[in-house]
Amino acid sequence: MASDDVTTAKGRATRGRIVAAAAELMYRHGVAGTSTPAVRDAAGVSSSQIYHYFADKDALTRSVIDWWADRIVTTQVELLADVEDLAGLRRWRDAVAAGAGDNSGCPLGGLSSELADHAWARATSTTGFHRWQTAISDALERLIHLGVLDPDVDPERYSLALLAAIQGGLLLGQATGSPRPLEAALDTMLDTLPRPTRHVSR
Repeated sequence: MASDDVTTAKGRATRGRIVAAAAELMYRHGVAGTSTPAVRDAAGVSSSQIYHYFADKDALTRSVIDWWADRIVTTQVELLADVEDLAGLRRWRDAVAAGAGDNSGCPLGGLSSELADHAWARATSTTGFHRWQTAISDALERLIHLGVLDPDVDPERYSLALLAAIQGGLLLGQATGSPRPLEAALDTMLDTLPRPTRHVSR
């Protein structure tokens, strides 16, 4: 099956189609609720092609986690790349809230929760979350350098807190069907980011 090998354009396209189809199904129905026949039909491939690229469902799921992480982190890096003031942070907040859309939760967070008992899944998810946190941390570091945030701000700590606010807000939004938990969590975190102290001369 040389024509289906991942070293060829056709092979990479086929594998990518399988992962994308599985990613959407697992997001909507969970890993347990996604069968190989369902992935086969959604991707328009044969079962033998799926097993050609993935030894088992765990291998496919690991690729799905990476796929979602790449998609989310790429978007976050783009949104945060030009943040140079507090208004830029608010625009990022608005984009994150808008991206929550139908309150269906975070694909990466949902998969992480469902597969929390599996060490390989935790490790893969942790890598994705760390990349997401780094994108936020880099933006905060830039704002500190520009004098927008207080120099004592710990970018690692605040980026982790912001990521936790996103995940918690998305989870509550999924449970309640409302964007308010995510909006409140992000607004509260952004409001508490320390600004430089302004000394008034007498």
